[in-house]
Amino acid sequence: MYDRIRRNPLKSILPSAMKKPLEVLRLYPEHDYTLNGVLKSRAGRDPARPFIVFSDCNWSWGEFDSAVDAAARVLASRGIRKGDRMAVMARNCDGHVLMLCALARLGAIMVPVNPEFGVEEAKYVLHHAEVSAVAATQDTLEVARKAAAGLKAPAWFVMLDAAAADAPLLKDLLKTAPDVALPSDVCGDDTCLIVYTSGTTGFPKGAMHSQRSFVTGGEAFVQRVYLQNDDRVMVVLPLFHINAMFYSVAGTLAAGACMIIVPKFSASTFWQNAVETGATQVNIIEAIGSILRARARSEFRPEHRISKVYGVRASMDETFKNEFKIAHRIGGYGMTEIPGVTCNPFEGPQKLGSMGPIGRHPDPARPWAQCRVVDDEGRDLPDNEPGELWVKTPIIMQGYFRDPEQTANAFHDGWFKTGDLVKRDGDGYYYFISRKRDIIRRRGENIAAAELDRVVGEHPAVAEAGTIAVPSELGEDEIFVVVAVRKGAKVSAEEIADWCRTRLAPQKVPRFVAFVDELPHTPTHKILKAQLREDKALRARAVDLAPPGR
Repeated sequence: MYDRIRRNPLKSILPSAMKKPLEVLRLYPEHDYTLNGVLKSRAGRDPARPFIVFSDCNWSWGEFDSAVDAAARVLASRGIRKGDRMAVMARNCDGHVLMLCALARLGAIMVPVNPEFGVEEAKYVLHHAEVSAVAATQDTLEVARKAAAGLKAPAWFVMLDAAAADAPLLKDLLKTAPDVALPSDVCGDDTCLIVYTSGTTGFPKGAMHSQRSFVTGGEAFVQRVYLQNDDRVMVVLPLFHINAMFYSVAGTLAAGACMIIVPKFSASTFWQNAVETGATQVNIIEAIGSILRARARSEFRPEHRISKVYGVRASMDETFKNEFKIAHRIGGYGMTEIPGVTCNPFEGPQKLGSMGPIGRHPDPARPWAQCRVVDDEGRDLPDNEPGELWVKTPIIMQGYFRDPEQTANAFHDGWFKTGDLVKRDGDGYYYFISRKRDIIRRRGENIAAAELDRVVGEHPAVAEAGTIAVPSELGEDEIFVVVAVRKGAKVSAEEIADWCRTRLAPQKVPRFVAFVDELPHTPTHKILKAQLREDKALRARAVDLAPPGR
């Protein structure tokens, strides 16, 4: 019945002590779907349990709960009120989670900012969000100060790692937190997070999420990877991104588990960190999986305890299964605006290369996502016909901050228009084809650049590939593939073309091939194709496999 299914014989793989997702949630008292509610629900069961491990700092659930209350009082004494925005510009640290929960305790909003941003990039976010305050670190403070200059109401600064002039250390402030009243009118529908999308062109948009959406997203992640209350979640993806926030952080909160926060992904120390911290679960993206697969096996530590990885693609499944010995490899689909829509089921069956069927909540009685595949006129398409994915889901943004026009354009009759081309098979499994805007028009046909990325990327000598459209002398587009070669490997442009000829239709074989040491990436490790398109020198040195007249 199922094509290319990875069957997951649950009874022979899962330890008998592993709880079903709903059993995990029912370990704790019910709550009101605020972050404060879920935090106190989990902390009250056993306050001494570990909650956050970061560097040489360890927080128990009880210690963190107390620190959140103290931080909320500090923020309130500094003038932060319900609906106010506060930026956090730092590499991954415990301060992200502390500020998120403390701000939510007040009904205020955290705006995470990429710590790699330059002044202009950070300025756009801080000014668009009209932040009242900024939490920074020593390495981001100078940029953050310059970016915040000129705000209508001057922002005040607090430090997450070491005190600076006119910017006290947050942990010092907690020790003398004033005795001020905290609000009692915070509810699950209050906004707690504005995540600015890392689009490759244009200005970013701030997707607003409610506390209810965040907590519900965490519960859904418990279902997605069968997260246990004794799991240790290693956070290597950036905390300014929806994946780390809605899956790792929210999932840890929902399961009452422990999270291990790594400042930044490092391939050379990944397995060492996993062993030293006892990590059992981690989220990755395709670029990280490709990097780990390509690294020297001398870095691999077979004694690691990771048994569940979310984000493993089909092309690297065998490596994670047979070489890295990870039992459960899960893949799914979501966006900043709609986290966690589909997922290959933990208990199977799993279809390699698919986004899985529509996900669900641990409680089967809870209504969940709906998906449609539609044509350009919004008409539903039959199975196996490619079209745009439209979604309704309980985990959805409240809109784009201060952008009603973009918000309105993102929806049609309550359906969120993803802008992604997918197809659905007869079993209800969805397959990603491409972003609608990442389509190459060649010889009268639409070609998904993502398909070329995947196929070329599967060549044994290729570390990563990025495909873009370039103008053709005859009109429409030609295919240009930019290839990053694995260390120590060799491959020619002709070999890349031959590899494609045996796997793709003739019109999909690239015309131009260029080689680089590494591809540029967005902060969330997506290939920065806008930069490839703008690089005239790259085009000038590309190999032309089919010059005019040949």
